Amino acid sequence: MTSAPSSTPLPGARHPRDTSGLSTPLKTPHTLTDDQQVVEVEPNISSGVGVLDKAALILSCLEAGPVTLGQLVKATGLARPTAHRLAVALSHHRMVARDVQGRFMLGPRLMELANAAGADHLLASAERPVGLHDSIPIGTQLSMKAGSAAQVLLAWEDQNRLVEGLQDAYFSAAMLASVRRLGWAQSAGERERGTASVSAPVRSPSGKVIAAVSISGPIERLGMQPGRKYAEVVVDAAHKISQALRNV
Repeated sequence: MTSAPSSTPLPGARHPRDTSGLSTPLKTPHTLTDDQQVVEVEPNISSGVGVLDKAALILSCLEAGPVTLGQLVKATGLARPTAHRLAVALSHHRMVARDVQGRFMLGPRLMELANAAGADHLLASAERPVGLHDSIPIGTQLSMKAGSAAQVLLAWEDQNRLVEGLQDAYFSAAMLASVRRLGWAQSAGERERGTASVSAPVRSPSGKVIAAVSISGPIERLGMQPGRKYAEVVVDAAHKISQALRNV
């Protein structure tokens, strides 16, 4: 006959209700639906540094888009004062920003860090939901040796990076000088046969080129000189994004 387990704790062990000496774990995050906006945060993985884990949790929550403080609290499971304090602290370092409605969102510093981490590669853009599909899944890394976006990202680099980037590249130093003069780049068949593109630089508040806005499509539609028709609209889009970053 098996007896019920004793509630007396073993020597040196904590009673189940004894929480002394233990750090407070993060609450399990929730999935929040509010006005058809869904914010999902994956269960946290503790690093042993509580404040860092909580800050990472907030950034993960903001990945889905801008949220109010109330939504941030519900999605992360953090106490309201803690969520607010950390979000404001991250704002101080430009890792979190606020939109025109006062909601928290990912800040421009993260884009700058991502650009530095992927200095030798291009990150692809979002795919169109309908119509002609010519883009590449988000997160795809592409060589910096071909294409109008690569030209834009390299054109304003320092001399050492220019020399390194031009090795085995489809474009030349003279072409990059033209990119700096015009403020945009174009390519036809460089990265992919039969595809043309136009790109313009996005700049950080300090003026550094941190990204490129591009359009691409079949050469049959864009032509061998796509910049003649599309440079103005691409430059305008890049300028608006740069301006928005300065206003954050």
